[in-house]
Amino acid sequence: MQTSDMRNIKHYIFTQTTISVGESVHGLGERFGPFNKVGQTVSLWNADGGTSSDQAYKNISFWMSSRGYGVFIDTPERVDLEIGSERCCRTQTSVKGQRLKWYLIYGPSPREILQRYSILTGTPGSMPAWSFGLWLSTSFTTSYDEATVNSFLSGMKARDIPVEVFHFDCFWLKPFQWCDFAFDPDTFPDPAGQIARLKAEGTVKKTCVWINPYLGQASPVFAEAAANGYLLKRLNGDIFQWDLWQTGMAIIDFTNPAACTWFVSRLNALFDLGVDCIKTDFGERIPSVDVAWHDTSLDPRRMHNYYSFLYNALVYRALQTRFGPRSAVLFARSATAGTQRFPLTWGGDCESTPEAMAESIRGGLSLGLCGFSFWSVDIGGFEGSPAPWIYKRWVAWGLLCSHSRLHGSNSYRVPWTVDNDDSSPEGCSAVLAKWTHLKARLMPYLFAQAQESTRGGLPLSLRAMCIEFPEDPTAWTLDRQFMVGDRLLVAPIFEDDGTVQFYLPAGRWTNFFTGEVKAGPGWVEETHGFGTLPLYVREGTLLVLGKEGERRTVYDYAADVEVRSYFVKEGTRAVVVDEEGEEAVVLEVKGGEIVGREGLKGDCVFIHCCE
Repeated sequence: MQTSDMRNIKHYIFTQTTISVGESVHGLGERFGPFNKVGQTVSLWNADGGTSSDQAYKNISFWMSSRGYGVFIDTPERVDLEIGSERCCRTQTSVKGQRLKWYLIYGPSPREILQRYSILTGTPGSMPAWSFGLWLSTSFTTSYDEATVNSFLSGMKARDIPVEVFHFDCFWLKPFQWCDFAFDPDTFPDPAGQIARLKAEGTVKKTCVWINPYLGQASPVFAEAAANGYLLKRLNGDIFQWDLWQTGMAIIDFTNPAACTWFVSRLNALFDLGVDCIKTDFGERIPSVDVAWHDTSLDPRRMHNYYSFLYNALVYRALQTRFGPRSAVLFARSATAGTQRFPLTWGGDCESTPEAMAESIRGGLSLGLCGFSFWSVDIGGFEGSPAPWIYKRWVAWGLLCSHSRLHGSNSYRVPWTVDNDDSSPEGCSAVLAKWTHLKARLMPYLFAQAQESTRGGLPLSLRAMCIEFPEDPTAWTLDRQFMVGDRLLVAPIFEDDGTVQFYLPAGRWTNFFTGEVKAGPGWVEETHGFGTLPLYVREGTLLVLGKEGERRTVYDYAADVEVRSYFVKEGTRAVVVDEEGEEAVVLEVKGGEIVGREGLKGDCVFIHCCE
């Protein structure tokens, strides 16, 4: 009966693979639900759904199995998966059409799977050292001017909180003219002068501005873009417009080379003003019906997710052209397979709750299992106003992400606005200062680990525990803790009273703050104030730190350092890189001694933390 009339039949290609006993499935992009995808139905279709949804900003058609293999579904269009949700013992994949291509990637370790996946889709781009410092935003819908910006930065400096990047969000542009690439002259009459003054005063090193790939009809450049064919069209030749996000919104057609040239010229004008990096927001609301792209050979269904690749690639390459191949930085929300080449991304719109902290961590862990080395989060949460305890707990693990940004929606994230400027050692300002200083000291380790991560398609942070401990079945279940590189374990705290449970894999682990040693495997429960969290150093580590009291993000990572040894053995190594990420010094344990120390400079300290 179904096939008696084929005119309305839709064609799908459908596959099934077995889910073996005890097997788990991970990845598929930045997904905020359960870390193990078995039992879930997943649709790979970019959407602006926040972090409390099964929708995702970054849908990646790659998944990894705990059984030592990965599957890359080689298509940019919508993919629907039933992972043990229709047939309990099957992962089902379906794509509308008559063609489905996927790669079976053998490991057997997660490291090998990710390295081979990155051969197919591209290794992550390198990031400059300055980008690892603290980013401060104006927040999204808050109003601000030069005086507000100055007050934020001077307040941070007075509280000994170094800010590396200041980000101008949304209202650097005239309201509802998004995105016309021009500072609002009513609030920023001299943007080039303002940026120059900020840098000259030393309160900030770099600046960033928010953009999106859309044009509201109220924008003064709308007519120019429309007249020149830079905007996506409908099948009847009209400009494609709708009122999602802003009235009469149109979409830049990045399949038109002339539109790309025009867009880059607008970016270059911002670089001329002193802007150093770009936040590429949005890119998910791309229509797939009644659409005529400039490149008429394209299938609109395949463009919905792929648009994020074109958008971020164009901006990233413009940044590379202006600042150099290793100095390009964007801050993206949408992504698809391959977008890891254009770092970095952040987790999108989360609430200011402990539940949203956990959602965000699950998203970062899942994305990291798809070849993305660098990831950030809106510290303190985006929606709403965080309670002081939530802000301080978020700050602690947020400064242990690869990149760290304070950002909210309709409320500021400078610490003194959160707790009525509590000046005590447990106040938000003091806590933020402490964790910012710790990240500065960790930079020799972080920046060296970043270079290794990009070469292998590994997440720097958040790195899922299963990457480092694939033979431990428990490691495949852990979604409330992560590794920073391959030597440091972090367990964020989600409770007001500071209690936390976490898992230590096999081996000896040393508390970074107290030096206490605990042996795994096993679960541990601890209670922490706001100045610490479970930060444990793995057995067999040479950890290179900046000197005590270091406040900078960029410095000579081989000078005046502190080298800590944790249960080292013959062959234990640590690589120190320079500011460009090139290998500068290799320390190695040989014959019971650390050799290579002659390559270090200045007053260096060696500490045996454990015997």
